[in-house]
Parts: sequence; C-alpha cells; structure tokens
Amino acid sequence: MPRESLLEYFEPTSRPAREIALAWRRGYRVIRWTYADLLRVSTQFAQELAARGIVKGDRVLLWGENCGEWVAAFLGCIFRGAIAVPMDAIAESGFASRVARQAGVKLAILGHGRPPLDSVPAIPLDDLAAAVASHSTDGFSPAAAKRSDAIQIVFTSGTTAEPRGVVLTHGNLLANLEPLEKEIGRYRRYEKFFHPLRFLDLLPLSHVFGQLLGVFLPQILGGTSIFIDTLNPSEVIRTIREERVSVLVTVPRLIESLRDQIERDLESRGALEKFRRSYRAADGEHFLKRWWRFRKIHRQFGWKFWAMISGGAALPATAEQFWMRLGYAVIQGYGLTETTSLVSVNHPFKLNQGSIGKSLPGLEVKLSGEGEILVRGENIASGYWKDSGVAPVLDADGWFHTGDLGERDAAGTLYFKGRRKNVIVTPEGLNIYPEDLESELRKEAGVRDCVVIGLEHDGNAIPCAVLLLRDSGADAEAVVQSANQKLAPFQQVRHWYIWPESDFPRTPTQKPVLKQVKDVVERELGGQSSSEDSARAASPVAQILQRISGGAPLKQGAAAKLQLSSIERVELLNALEDRYQVDLSETDFTKADTVAALEKLVENPAERARDYHYPLWAQAWPVRWIRTAIFYLLQRPAMLILGWPKIRGREHLRGVQGPILVISNHFGYVDPAYIIAALPARIRRRLAVAMDGELLETMRKPPEGTGLFMRLFLQTQYFLVVSLFNVFPLPQRSGFRRSFAFAGELVDRGSSVLVFPEGARSQNGLMGPFRAGIGLLATRLRVPVLPMRLDGLFERKIARKHWAPPGWNRVTIGAPVKFDESTPAEEIARDLERRVAALAEPPPKSNR
Repeated sequence: MPRESLLEYFEPTSRPAREIALAWRRGYRVIRWTYADLLRVSTQFAQELAARGIVKGDRVLLWGENCGEWVAAFLGCIFRGAIAVPMDAIAESGFASRVARQAGVKLAILGHGRPPLDSVPAIPLDDLAAAVASHSTDGFSPAAAKRSDAIQIVFTSGTTAEPRGVVLTHGNLLANLEPLEKEIGRYRRYEKFFHPLRFLDLLPLSHVFGQLLGVFLPQILGGTSIFIDTLNPSEVIRTIREERVSVLVTVPRLIESLRDQIERDLESRGALEKFRRSYRAADGEHFLKRWWRFRKIHRQFGWKFWAMISGGAALPATAEQFWMRLGYAVIQGYGLTETTSLVSVNHPFKLNQGSIGKSLPGLEVKLSGEGEILVRGENIASGYWKDSGVAPVLDADGWFHTGDLGERDAAGTLYFKGRRKNVIVTPEGLNIYPEDLESELRKEAGVRDCVVIGLEHDGNAIPCAVLLLRDSGADAEAVVQSANQKLAPFQQVRHWYIWPESDFPRTPTQKPVLKQVKDVVERELGGQSSSEDSARAASPVAQILQRISGGAPLKQGAAAKLQLSSIERVELLNALEDRYQVDLSETDFTKADTVAALEKLVENPAERARDYHYPLWAQAWPVRWIRTAIFYLLQRPAMLILGWPKIRGREHLRGVQGPILVISNHFGYVDPAYIIAALPARIRRRLAVAMDGELLETMRKPPEGTGLFMRLFLQTQYFLVVSLFNVFPLPQRSGFRRSFAFAGELVDRGSSVLVFPEGARSQNGLMGPFRAGIGLLATRLRVPVLPMRLDGLFERKIARKHWAPPGWNRVTIGAPVKFDESTPAEEIARDLERRVAALAEPPPKSNR
C-alpha cells in the first residue's frame, strides 16, 4: 500500500526509542541521539516554527555542516509543512543571500561561522536543541501532508550563476524509497544478525542522495547515521573501526583516497610489493578466499564493515576493482537532483562491476537516438522554483532529459558514458567522451588525478588533458603516450597541461569545477600566463592559509616565510588534511615554512614517524576498581608519610559532577598523585592523566638494542603507570591531535582529563607559558575547565627531601570556567595561565 507522505516513517512507534539514531562529532566529542531524542527535538523545532508564525508552504533555509541538529531541523520542517531550503555547507555567502531572496525564506538555521542573511531571522544550528527546548511535545500533531506537497527546494547552480531551485515533493522521495523498502523487506530476517547497521554518511545532507542514505534509509532499517567533519582518510578508517560502521557513503574521490592511504601504509612497512603480488593473485578467486587473503586490511577497518556506496560522480573502474577484489561490496547508483538522486542502483548482493545498476521499479528509462538517458516517473521533480510559480522539467511527452549518455545491455543494466554537454566534437566530426580518456589516464602510475576538456578549434574542439601528477618531476609526455596506446587513434591526447596547483577547484561532492579549470587552461595556453608566484598565490593552499590567518592575499610569493601562531598552524594542518584527504607528518609540517613547502608536502605526504598507543583497557571497570583500592591501600598512606598536602578551594567543586578538564602547573612525576588526592572521589575515580607521549611510548615499546632486563623493567613501568594512574600519551612533538581526539573519547565515556598546559616540567620553580593547545581542548571538549595549582613541591625537589611536614605541599583549587566556542585558543590559554598564577599561595611561615 503506497504511503501518503514521508511522515509515516517518523511515527513515534516506528522505531525503538532507546536505539541510537544519530552520532556526530563536535569538536573532540561525539554526540549521540536516540530515536526518541531525534523525534523530540524535531517536534520542538516544528513547535518553534509555529510560534514564529511559519505556516505550511513557507521556506526555511538550512546552512551548515552535517549534524543531528540539521536532521532535526529538516524533519521539523516536514512536520510543520514548511519547505526546507538546504544550502551547501561551503556555499559562498553571496550565493546563499541570492537563494534566500529568490526563495523568500522566513527563517535561517545557520551553522558556526555562517554570516547572517539580509533581514532574515536566524537560529544558530549548534544551539538548536537548547533554543527549542522550552516547547512541549505533548499533544503535538504534524501538519497533514500528501504526496504532491513540496518538502524542499534544492538549489543546484554554482556561485557565479543565478540560483536554480529544484522543487521536490513527498511523492518524489517516496518513489525512490518505497522500492528500496520493499527490496530490503526480503532480507529483514538476516539483518537481525548485524543489527544495528551503521552508515557513515560523508555526503552533504544538502544533497538529496546524502538525505536518502543519512536520514531515510537508516530510518527504514532502524540503523544509525554517523557524521564526521573530515575527509581525512586515516580519520575515516579510524571512525569506521571504532564506531563499528557497516556501510560507508561517500564520493568517488574519497574511495580513491582510502585506496591510496592503504597503499601508503603498506609502503611504509615495506609490504607494498608483497601486497601487489597478492592482489594480482586474487583475480578470479572466490569471495571467501579473497576475504581471508586480505584479512589484515579487513581488521584495519573492523569486522563489521562490508560495503561502500558511491555517489555524486562516476567511480573510476580501477578504484571499484580494487575494493571489490579485497572483498568489499562497492555499490554505485545513478541519478540527479531532478530525479530525487536515484534513477538506477546496483543491488548490494547482485553487483555488476562497471555498471550503474538497473532502474528502480516504477520508473521508465530509455535512451534517445544520441544515447541520452531519458527518465519518466513519480521521482521526477515537480519543477524548477520561480517567483511566479514552478517551471516544468519535463518535455512535451513527459520525459526528463538527463543530459547524460548511457548504454544498456540485454538484461537492462545501465552503463554511464559521460555527460552529453561534455562531448568533444573533433574537426573530423567524431565524438570523444572525456570520461573514456580520463579512465585510461588515471591508470597511469604517475597520475594522481586528471580531467579532459575540449579546447575550441575552428568551431569544433580538440581534447586536452589537464594533469595532477603524483611527483612534480614526472614525465607528463611519457604518461600521455602510455595512455594513448590504449585509445583509438581519433581519441588520442595530443595536448596536455600540468595543473600548477596542488588540486583542482572542487564542488562539495569533490567533482572538479570544469569551467574554472578550462578558463585557466585557455588563459595559460593563450599566452596570458602569470608568474609562478602569482599562480601559487591563488592556489588552494594559499587560499586556505589566507583564510586561517585572516590576512590579505599573499602578495609576497610562494617563497616568503609563513607568519603563523602555533594555534594557526594546528588549524592549517587540519584544513590541509581535510582539503587534500591525506595524512601529513607533523614533524615535516613544522619544518614547512613557505607556501611552496606546504604545496610540496601535500603533493608527497609522508607517514607519521611514530604511532602512539591509547590504552582503553585502563578505562574498564575492573581496572578502575583496582585503581581505587590501590589509592586507599597504598597511595594515600604513602602520601601521609611523604607529606600530606594542604588543600584549599574544595568549595568550588560543590555540585560539579564531571566530566571536567583539569589543568595545573607542573614540577615533577609526583604531581598527578597530589592532584588526584585533592579531588573528591566522584571525580578522582574517573580521572585520566595526560603524560609525555614520547616517554610513555618508549616505556611501552623500548628501542631496539635495549637489554632484556631493561626492556622488562620499562614495560613493567608502563603497565603500572597506566593502570595505577590511568595515563594516556600526549606527544610533545607530533601526534598531539590524535591525543586530543582520545581525550574527547574519554570525556564521552564520562571521564575527566588532567593536562599540564606548560608541556614540560618547570626547571626553575617558575610557571612556564601555557601552550595554545589547551585553548583547543577547552572549547572542543565542551566541558568546564578546573584550574588547580601546586606549590611547595619544587622547594622540596631542590632540597632533595623525600618527605615534608604536613601542609608544606599545597594544592589550590580554583573556580571552574567555561569558554565560548568562538573564543580564540591563544586567548583562552593566556586566560587560564593567569587563573592558575592567581592561585599561588606562599609557604607556611613556620617552615620558612
């Protein structure tokens, strides 16, 4: 029985209330909402829309990163009958303003850093749940809806063109969801063995395919949608493993980046050649044998991970083959915004490599005489948004012209052949499809990526390959000639251009912006080339650098020294890894002091010098109980002998339950013991201590050449310090970002964290400057910061006394403080430094 509207998927009894619906990263924390939480906030937002006078058919703009609040706002619009206007998170503000004016939006939900829109009231996306919390959900009833009612307007044009909005209805989405739901029903009895299925959705929720896989399909399956704020391959792999992800939903470019990451990891261990031999041997093997052959890679991703869903662009055949040969399912589909993102899709258990699957039931698909894919069915958008009404998207016979070229075999399977408008018509009247040439060029070892464009020539065009090379010294001519050997004579590339920047300009779904690429190539080949420095100044690296530093464009050239604060360097490192989807060595990054050096670094990423171990076993309940017993049986009596401290300021902890971030000045190895003793049991029992990462890793894994006795001694030390003091590594030179993320995991588990912001023990008794990283932790952990101060320990250390009179050692507890997320990290570090300094207490007079 067809559903009347999407509302039927979100009835309160449709899903178990306690199951996790959404998980997303904010700062160093992971926020999780149950189905009950999602329904509550969505309902409260719908009530907020009603309170603001927003009625059925009014438009609400959603502009921000993927997160639970975005989903709640989107569903709240559906519940109220309002029309959502999703905007790409990276959209330019001028384009967003034009969309808001054209759509006549009544309210904007704005993510962090998005500027206000002209005269449009706004609610901060991150604060949405708190902003609507006062509304009651009792007696709420969603607005009546039918299949023909609009739910969203998706604007598809770029930042330089006039916005073009595609109007989608309940019926459009249901036309794609109902066939999927029916097919899923055939496998329901098997899903219980893998429940819950977890989807890591890296597609923007502003795109319909991202919504289908991140909002609606998990709802049908009772699964969990996970969002993260990075496309860094190692972070994606870590998330897949730690969150026990079943299915990755992403763009082809990241699927290729994950392959490159696997190969870089293998190369760093000297195992790449062995892997390649095994890879070749696996061709044609049974699935189970391939799965066993590559079990180490499956262990790296986690045993529950089994499939990748690719959307947003065509997946290169080499990447599809790579992952399928390793034993993963790679699912491709095809569609456009006007077709509500889906026309055809591969069946996950009946994959047809190289194809885009069969058309969904209920849709009509045919090929025109020129090979263009034409579609007819309820999934086709109701029209394009116009101030005066909705403009049709169909031709006179009811067909939608996709503008894409395809082929179809006897079984009805579709194969994508490229965009019709991208066809290059040569002077000989022959048609060249850029995708065919790009496919061969990407097979060359020296090519990181490429696009093929048509250069105008006497009213026709000639193909020109624009190359991103893996090594700046690679021979482009040899690469092109090698690819040409596999192409027909009329297809062969005779013109090429080496892209001068580290990457192409890209859309939110990582497609190259062909118009910008073509404009640059035509200008350069037309004799209007700019200098190397000016070309680099406009490069993505330079643009990211300019945005982070908040400065003017880099006019001094690529060789000029970078002038960045320590915190700006951290932000730049994160931004470059996300932009280029690589892992950068923090040691090499520290040495890169020019734009040119940064560009070279992202072109040739190196592996981190050291991997640090983060012991989750120390958080397990048996270890916590043992640690508590040891504190009362051994540690506390020992401190009574060595000198029980005078503790003041405990009144500041009344009502503080944790988790909290504890900071203190630092003198020696015994400092954590005094901090732990001063804290109340409710915080002490779940306190993790950050320790010198290099030292801790040396204890865990002694260097080669260490004698057997010393090795056992160091490893015993490691076990005792981790188990008794619950320490984790905080490296001083590289790897600290992973440590910060681990601190977030600890806080998510209910633990508090102790960090010494000076980064080193005091050598003269004076407190050193706090590192800016503590400012990052203070905002991204989103917990109160508790300043504490130790006094008396340095004097005892200088006097070489192993004990002190009671009260000589002093521990002072300050008032907890929270910081706004927008406060600069350097400013927070200086503020905390002043707070700890103000807690100083002179030694007792009797002991002077």
